[in-house]
Amino acid sequence: MDNMLVGLDIGTTKICAVVAGTDENGKVNILGLGRAPSDGMTRGVVTHIDRTTAAVAHAIAEAQASSGVAIRSVIVGIAGDHIQSFQSRGVVGISGPDHEVTRTDIDRLIEDTKRVALPTDRKIIHVIPQEFIIDGQDGIYDPLGMSGVRMEANVHIITGLVSAAQNIYKCVQRAGLEISDMVLEPLASSYAVLDDEEKEVGIALLDIGGGTTDLAVFEERTIRHTAVIGVAGRKVTDDIRKGLGILNDQAERLKKDHGCAYVDGVVDNELLVLPGVGGRPPIEIDRRILAQIIQPRMEEILEIAALEIKRSGYAKHLAGGVVLTGGGALIKGTADLARDVLGMPVKIGIPAGFSGGLVREIENPAYATAVGLIYHGLKHRQTTAVGAGTSTMKERTLGGVARRVRAWFEAL
Repeated sequence: MDNMLVGLDIGTTKICAVVAGTDENGKVNILGLGRAPSDGMTRGVVTHIDRTTAAVAHAIAEAQASSGVAIRSVIVGIAGDHIQSFQSRGVVGISGPDHEVTRTDIDRLIEDTKRVALPTDRKIIHVIPQEFIIDGQDGIYDPLGMSGVRMEANVHIITGLVSAAQNIYKCVQRAGLEISDMVLEPLASSYAVLDDEEKEVGIALLDIGGGTTDLAVFEERTIRHTAVIGVAGRKVTDDIRKGLGILNDQAERLKKDHGCAYVDGVVDNELLVLPGVGGRPPIEIDRRILAQIIQPRMEEILEIAALEIKRSGYAKHLAGGVVLTGGGALIKGTADLARDVLGMPVKIGIPAGFSGGLVREIENPAYATAVGLIYHGLKHRQTTAVGAGTSTMKERTLGGVARRVRAWFEAL
């Protein structure tokens, strides 16, 4: 098996490691899976180095045991409500003797788009080209080899706090691993659950995790808007815990096993019995009351997402509607509630595209980010192998993140 890659999703409630590789036919096989509870993160950001390091080590150990592969390097995701994005524009002259666009010209243009004023505590994570313009002609997505004298680009720039990236780096490094790349989590998830046709007609990806809800809007095959919402599945668990006066573990199990995000969707209003805390009598609750606790918080998440979609300017361009993924999408009734709140088609996004190995185990929205990190690594590796002349600008740009991340720490 060649092209062995490991995706490491460091989430607020769980840490997940997925090992995959491609065979001689280029098909992707899932070889190993490891996961561990995460209690050293808050809203996608490391808040306890030792706990997070131990959880990463535990997930990696499980992945190594199930795959039989020694893991040395990982592709890691980054999220959190510190993530910000904005549009930028750059312009350069086409300097070659025949005024033909070369890879060097494109690289110079991308560097020009980075000339933006950023606070000292923020760094650029991704620069994603959306459109190139040559001598006033717009709508160009791959300018390589075209002729002209002036080239412009509109790009989507995603930034994050240096300290947040540093802390992820420290945890992974202390677990005995190297980071080969760092990728924005909603972007990674999109590789696993969206196809090119959906991205072309316009679609929004909503990844409801434990600590954050990540949004990515796509149209004409490129990302147009990103946002990170600091309300997610853990808040739902907290609401259940406080509303019923039960333990956190009990609330989490209730949410996963019996929860429903759509009160009208509760058909079997069965009575649930929970053991009392500290010798108190058992607690009785029916599913409809549980749904009445869950629905308001899920509505809040979806309403904030609807505002972000509207703010992107692409709300009327999303013919594909919305794809829900992440662990929060597993709560029954979430898709029905989302259709009501968002007013557009909704489906649950399940990782796909692999041909063998632990297929059943990985076909779960909770693993979308980890699987997407693998696909990102494979895409970048393939474009590197075929040479710079045939790679897309988006993939080349994203591939430089690892070098930038290492530079952040060397500068300390």
